[in-house]
Amino acid sequence: MGPRVLIVEDEEPLTLLLRYNLESEGYEVDSVGRGDEAEIRLREQIPDIVLLDWMLPGLSGIELCRRIRVRPETERLPIIMLTARGEEGDRIRGLSTGADDYIVKPFSVPELLARVRALLRRVKPAHIATLLIAGDMELDRETHRVRRSGKELHLGPTEFKLLEFLMQSPGRVFSREHLLNAVWGHDVYIDERTVDVHVGRLRKAINLPRRPDPIRTVRGAGYSFDETFARDESPASLDV
Repeated sequence: MGPRVLIVEDEEPLTLLLRYNLESEGYEVDSVGRGDEAEIRLREQIPDIVLLDWMLPGLSGIELCRRIRVRPETERLPIIMLTARGEEGDRIRGLSTGADDYIVKPFSVPELLARVRALLRRVKPAHIATLLIAGDMELDRETHRVRRSGKELHLGPTEFKLLEFLMQSPGRVFSREHLLNAVWGHDVYIDERTVDVHVGRLRKAINLPRRPDPIRTVRGAGYSFDETFARDESPASLDV
């Protein structure tokens, strides 16, 4: 499960080109062709990065960027603006509105991919790291292996995705609906109680005797990966 990219672009050939190259690099890609549709999509699910065209039907990219920045949920969402407007004043306006980077069309796709990686590395390092580590737990994205205290744990594919998603944002509480969309996808229609079942299976697979449970249940809100787990499970605190 790679980083999630939302492409907001009304030129379909460019969208297809970007989707192909991003998916080839391991990203999960979603796309919309209108600014107002993008605003709705961002309220349903927050991606890891947005590629945003300036000139869009429904709602301009510059206005969408402004709205993204005023929402607490998305105020730090990485945004790369794609536009044919290359004048210095336009670049200043785009960056001042909240874009993290600004690429003028036509552009080099390899350069865009490099900028996406660089931005994610800076603002969301966990999303591009091969190895996620918290306390005595390690999750390896390349080998799909999970270890705790050096012991290999056996997780099903869904439990692996669920743990990976939670470990990317320690301390953040995700609702059952958010987890359904992130792990199972928007197009899968299953009951939210399914999340509880898989969280139960995940806990059974990763918990060891006399070790704290890294998955925190927040009553009425959802689940999170406990941000205190790494401190509690530091080498000095483990049994010897």
